[in-house]
Amino acid sequence: MSDKVKFELEFVIQASPQLLYQYISTPSGLSEWYADNVNSRGEMFTFIWDGAEERAKMLKRKSEEFVKLAWEDNDDDSYFEMRIIVDEITKDVSLFITDFAEEDEVDEAKMLWENQVSDLKQVLGST
Repeated sequence: MSDKVKFELEFVIQASPQLLYQYISTPSGLSEWYADNVNSRGEMFTFIWDGAEERAKMLKRKSEEFVKLAWEDNDDDSYFEMRIIVDEITKDVSLFITDFAEEDEVDEAKMLWENQVSDLKQVLGST
């Protein structure tokens, strides 16, 4: 097993932290932009893309601030986190993504997040 590389991305989103949190923390919100369908039972979330299922466990969450999940079949300490950051001065809202990928897949993983967040912005009416 090769070590995964941590990477971070930041996206400015024109939406309130409260609204944005609903889209990153609930199955119905995540179904709007992240996966075709999302179900949850307790701390376990099932993400469905094109009929394939991936399960992730909610490790931590703080209302209107962040969610941190780990894929069930991970054999390392990797996770993915979506954190909402509000600039103290401008009040701009950003979605800060932390994720891990194999070294040769980082660019592809970043592109995937950019596409997903682009969908999120459309859903939110944020351009």
